[in-house]
Amino acid sequence: MRKLLIVDDEKNIRLGLKTMIEREFPERYDIRTAIHGEDALTQYNSERADIVITDIRMPVIDGIELIKRLTKEAEPEPKPIFIILSGYDDFAYAKAAIKYQVKDYLLKPIRRDELFESLRKSEITLQAQAELAERVAVSDTYREELRINLLKEWFRQDKPAADSISDLASKIGFEQMTSPFTVAVLNYKSESGDSMNKDEFKLLVERMLQPINGVLDISFLDSESKLVLIGSPAWQFEEWFRQAGGRELDGLRMGVSSEGNKIEDLFHCYKQASEALQSSFLYSNCRMLRHEDIREKRRDLKLPDEEIRKLGNMLGTDREREVQELLKQIFRTEDLPDVDIHYLKLVGKRMNEQVLDEVFRIYGEESIEVLKLYRKVGNMDNFRSFHDYYRSLELLLLSVNDYIRGIRSAYSEHSEIKSAVAYIEENYYKALNMAVVSNYVGLNYSYFSEAFKAHTGESFVLFLKKVRIRKGKELLLEGNQKMQEIGGAVGFENSKQFSRVFKELEGISPQEYRIKVRSDAGQGQVSNRE
Repeated sequence: MRKLLIVDDEKNIRLGLKTMIEREFPERYDIRTAIHGEDALTQYNSERADIVITDIRMPVIDGIELIKRLTKEAEPEPKPIFIILSGYDDFAYAKAAIKYQVKDYLLKPIRRDELFESLRKSEITLQAQAELAERVAVSDTYREELRINLLKEWFRQDKPAADSISDLASKIGFEQMTSPFTVAVLNYKSESGDSMNKDEFKLLVERMLQPINGVLDISFLDSESKLVLIGSPAWQFEEWFRQAGGRELDGLRMGVSSEGNKIEDLFHCYKQASEALQSSFLYSNCRMLRHEDIREKRRDLKLPDEEIRKLGNMLGTDREREVQELLKQIFRTEDLPDVDIHYLKLVGKRMNEQVLDEVFRIYGEESIEVLKLYRKVGNMDNFRSFHDYYRSLELLLLSVNDYIRGIRSAYSEHSEIKSAVAYIEENYYKALNMAVVSNYVGLNYSYFSEAFKAHTGESFVLFLKKVRIRKGKELLLEGNQKMQEIGGAVGFENSKQFSRVFKELEGISPQEYRIKVRSDAGQGQVSNRE
């Protein structure tokens, strides 16, 4: 049975989720529940879980901190699959969880079909991990680990020190390499952008390499978790890679160096293979690229800040075609693949900061559907190729365009907002909130919030307060009702809340207002008699 841990500080939600899952998947899950993050950590340390369903906002340790700690504590074992329970106001927390590769977000109130679909997707992932784990067998000796660490540290340098090369040659056993060698650097991205567990990835590739007739001298993961293969001859690596195309590693990419003969060549061959792998990102159908096939890149390009600003201004209009054309100019798609990848990554970063982040800041943090696209598009490294990244970014921008246009449409069509204002005027004494009123007029919660403020010039909360205080002022002058009675009659929970809001808006207490108005009225009558 799978081990499943549900973490939520609300008892009804914990038990409700447990009951739903047990009814839909009888005898599949051994389910435990925890009341907050600290309780979950204690239980996980006692017995690990395959899947963790956690709320974000909890006392003691919140959901984000829990995910961070469990991810760290799970190493070197595979981390559990995380499913987040999120409310509309949890955007900032959800965005922070992106780097921990949360499997899914479920919005409260939880829908049964979304919960069950998320668990089914998690099961597929767990089965894939289990199949790969069966092949894993770590047998590196201390000597091999030392050899790998020396190479990793050497390859991290920008330029190798000449006086250390001869000493390094003996330590890594380079004297035993009697024939020319080639370096290949590989990485893997699934179609969804997920990376395979790095150790499983390394072991799987090594085992797939065993049938080739060439020599694999060493393989290891470099400081960026890319797989480095050093061996010979080069054509054997290329032939193996072509054969791997129809297997489970369809997301595999490889850069191949030119041939080397000396220890000095080893460093330069690694840099060549890394550059070839990075450049392969610019080709939509290129899974393997030799360094000798790389074309000269344009490295003197100026960042298109003005064009990015214009694109941001166009969002929310009917100019989709112009947005698409401007996006092509910004990323210089007509010049691909002759554009430097570092330039493209800088442009992608500017797009995030100056366009997408600004959209969320201005138009609210409730746009969870847009966030799901942003969590992937926000990092170019989440994609197999630049083509995949560009198409996803284009889709995101068009979705954002529709989102903003929808809000502006709500601004321009005031009938729903006028209806909302009338509803408040008639029902101010009831337990009103923005969710109740937005549902009454049939507008999306986030659209309603922005449109209401645009129409009235005030937030929903402030507008409701003013209506209630206006009605309260009328009652203060009609008779001698007590403050508690008046406060309740205009929608406040008690006289203390009524007095606090009254003074907040009017500058004086309700009693002071009553005395002042009656006193002013009395003075006016005296003046008239005189």
